[in-house]
Amino acid sequence: MKILVFGATGSQQFNVISEGIKKGAEVIAVTSSEENFEKLKQAGATPVLANMKDADKMLEVSKGVDAIAFMIPVSLQNPFDGLQYAKNVIDAAKENHVKKLVWNTSGWLETQKVGSPVDDVKLDVKDYLINSGVNYVIIEPTIYMENLMGPFCAPFITNEKKLAYPTPEAMPIGWIASRDVSAFVVEAIYNEDLKADSFQISGLENLKGNESAEQFSNGVGEKNVYYSQSPNEFEEIMAPFLGEAGAASVASYYESLQNGNEYPKKFNPNMNAVLEKLPVNMTSLKDWAEENISYFFKS
Repeated sequence: MKILVFGATGSQQFNVISEGIKKGAEVIAVTSSEENFEKLKQAGATPVLANMKDADKMLEVSKGVDAIAFMIPVSLQNPFDGLQYAKNVIDAAKENHVKKLVWNTSGWLETQKVGSPVDDVKLDVKDYLINSGVNYVIIEPTIYMENLMGPFCAPFITNEKKLAYPTPEAMPIGWIASRDVSAFVVEAIYNEDLKADSFQISGLENLKGNESAEQFSNGVGEKNVYYSQSPNEFEEIMAPFLGEAGAASVASYYESLQNGNEYPKKFNPNMNAVLEKLPVNMTSLKDWAEENISYFFKS
């Protein structure tokens, strides 16, 4: 099995390399910068230099591969460019008779367009993929545990023993580890019965803010309390990373959560049915925190 991976230099897809290697696959990782070559080689992948915006290059790098694991780059200046990027990958897969495409959507898809470019473009990608004629599986993960390593959260844990997140305490979240998502992607590649399927995935625990803090505390062995971060504070912290417009856009979403009476679902209560088709050993928030304690507490 030869798997071509896009986005492998980031936390959301990096573990596709190790999960693929566990299955005996040869993994080829696409990157737009040679600076990432050593990281990818150390992980066991063969790096190739390419960019999803280059349709001809997509045809070139996808020749001879059996499966493609892809996602839309999260840092596009114009989110609507993501449709063309995805089209280039899908068209190349079809031209080169790739057996299966697995798309990590970086979040649950909306049921209809909501006026958010980042969310709306994914529905266009979904339609294009479904109608492409290529065998596919769509993996829709909920909120990553790795988000807690972000600059809006990690320093609060380290310095103030606060699990900071810009969602209301009463909003439950089925946190999922990126390694588990990568395992789902690889299982989807290897399951030959899946040819036009979509899965909403989450962790097995549906935790409110205080419950999340408790499980995290159990993992790191230090008491942390939940801190419902204000959207303004989040925006101020993230502006240097996302740009002012990008940070403001994300902050406005969190503000709508703070002001709303109903919360979006971030948990799949039917994960047992998913795990029957895609067997993955799931990671609890407690275990994830224990595994990553050195990230938050250097000493």
